[in-house]
Amino acid sequence: MMRPAIVVHYHELWLKGGNRHFFLGKLFTALRESLGGIPVKRIEKPGDRFVVHLEEGASVEEAAARIEKVLGIAFYAVARPVERSLGAIEAAAWEEVRELEFGSFAVRAKRSDKSFPHSSLEIEAEIGRGILEKLRAAGRDVRVRLKDPELTCYIEITPGPALVYARKIPGTGGFPANTAGRMTCLLSGGYDSAVAAYHMMKRGGHLSFVHFYGTGAQPGDSSLHVARSLVRQLTPYQFRARLYCIPFEGIQREIVRYAPENFRILLYRRMMLRIAEIVAKREKALALVTGDSLGQVASQTLRNLVAVEAAARLPVFRPLIGADKIEILATARRIGTYDISSEPFHDCCPVFLPRVPALHAEAEELEEAEARLDLPALITKGVRGATIESFRFSSGLVESKQQNKREEETQARGISAHE
Repeated sequence: MMRPAIVVHYHELWLKGGNRHFFLGKLFTALRESLGGIPVKRIEKPGDRFVVHLEEGASVEEAAARIEKVLGIAFYAVARPVERSLGAIEAAAWEEVRELEFGSFAVRAKRSDKSFPHSSLEIEAEIGRGILEKLRAAGRDVRVRLKDPELTCYIEITPGPALVYARKIPGTGGFPANTAGRMTCLLSGGYDSAVAAYHMMKRGGHLSFVHFYGTGAQPGDSSLHVARSLVRQLTPYQFRARLYCIPFEGIQREIVRYAPENFRILLYRRMMLRIAEIVAKREKALALVTGDSLGQVASQTLRNLVAVEAAARLPVFRPLIGADKIEILATARRIGTYDISSEPFHDCCPVFLPRVPALHAEAEELEEAEARLDLPALITKGVRGATIESFRFSSGLVESKQQNKREEETQARGISAHE
């Protein structure tokens, strides 16, 4: 008996024209890297899909769970490989659908190997007739419906065995990992920024992360554990990531000391952008990513967003700008970051929160408020206080490594050179 195979279909990559081979090559690499440690016989590409053939002893469930996080996949399915005869295909199709509940069905065949003696229409008619007869013999009131059936049985004729399946599992969609360039995400620890990072990964971006933290009310009561857990959860989508943790409370105290109270949050955010921008240049990133959603909090009114962004020279991408909280939380639950962001932690932004924050600041007002601050010194303070942790997804596990003191000092000097 042949081992089950996993059929992987892509969709959006068809729009890439002459660049399609680049994206398909990246998708093949992502599949191979994602399945590391699982005995895979081969990954082949018959027509417009990939087929993963597993070795004896390989866990189909584990392989499917890994493929679920591979970016660029429209859907995938665990298929039954059978010999290329109508009798064998019909028997496999019946085994595939017999235990499922449905009132209508259709058979869809695709023949990528034209040497098979029957056309797609002939295969669909023959297999559909055989399934319907068996269903009626079993006393089931089921009918064929070619348009919008409740269940579709798929048959793919490849140069190897025929593939039969009826359970399509949605993939992540988007583009394969690391196809759009590097970006740096300001990761807060809350729900929004992790979801924003995921959305940019889906568009092919490779993200590094910058997290600003305070000391917390109790020893160890900071947001560092949440930031690390979020990066660990997101790393499998892009295989590697780096997290820069920046101590921010000392910088905040300087802002509180010299700046008007109602501008505090906005000045915190401008300072974060400046420091993140230096990290981004060190990472060869071309843009910054934030979790801002228009109007969600006082600092995210349109005027405030514009006034804060004026402090950055790199583009600032906000993939959640038009999303509401319900949509954001739904995505967080789906990608596994919701529970992590729900953990209690000390968020540095609300520290020294103004009683009445400004709603409609202008960039010129914020620049004037910063006039008494030694901006270069504060930026250097943040950069040189950074700790750096690297994450790598391998053989189904995320490994992390924090750089030692000498590596951090070397890294800090490299970052500072970009100031």
